[in-house]
Amino acid sequence: MTDWIEIASAELTAAINPFGAELSSLRDAEGRELMTDADPVFWSGRAPLLFPIVGRLMDDRYRLDGKEYPLPAHGFARRQSFEVIVQAPDRAVFRLADNDATRAVYPFAFTLDAAFALEGATLTTDVTVTNRGDVPMPASFGFHPAFAWPLPYGRPRVDHRIVFEKDEPAALSALIKGGWIAPETWPSPLDGRVLTLDDALFERDALVWDSLASESVRYDGGDGPGLEIGFVGMPKLGIWTKPGARYVCVEPWHGIADPIGFAGEIWDKPGILRFEPGEARTFSMQVTLAD
Repeated sequence: MTDWIEIASAELTAAINPFGAELSSLRDAEGRELMTDADPVFWSGRAPLLFPIVGRLMDDRYRLDGKEYPLPAHGFARRQSFEVIVQAPDRAVFRLADNDATRAVYPFAFTLDAAFALEGATLTTDVTVTNRGDVPMPASFGFHPAFAWPLPYGRPRVDHRIVFEKDEPAALSALIKGGWIAPETWPSPLDGRVLTLDDALFERDALVWDSLASESVRYDGGDGPGLEIGFVGMPKLGIWTKPGARYVCVEPWHGIADPIGFAGEIWDKPGILRFEPGEARTFSMQVTLAD
């Protein structure tokens, strides 16, 4: 924790670990923690950045130009040390550039810049992926923040819910044991726009909205303060916990796990984006503590 970089506004304090550029703490003005306790009995992650893939590959390998490369679930960025390139009282920027370890499993020249900024009660995270090479680069990106469940405002765990901005009538993609997408779908667990949180929802794995209309959700205990989570331009959403854990992950994605049995090239993988030489794209998420 001593290596974490802390930024603050009058209403929030955030701490980011340069290892993975991972948001590791978010506290309100009274010092109450809004993030996971990272209990290793359940999951020791906090808010990993998912790059250059989201989810799991079949056999943890992908194919490119006739070669196979190993790559773990959610990619390698969360297991890399980022350079701190900006550090100010209310903002910090972290950078990961390709290196020998990344090129061994992902033969592309890139930078991944993660910028965290606090203004009032809002934390904005902007992550910019840049292709520094001279060939097209396949990549996906996703956020994976784990928020405290229950939130520290006195409401019991069973009262907590996630409210979607828009109607989401479509069935969910079926994420099966092992971490792949099955051909079947699951019926939506929403009541109107409301997902009432319950451990039973996550007995199979994450809930995955593959074609999302909403660009924000609100997470709260039914009344009182809550978190408004915005993710404009992120077309997919995962919501996940391990039953019994004291967190819930709200995960905006631009990518998704492999369909079970997928054997194509990475360019054909669902959710893969094509970055032309020199191209940069920014993926954004805002977390606001709201009444």
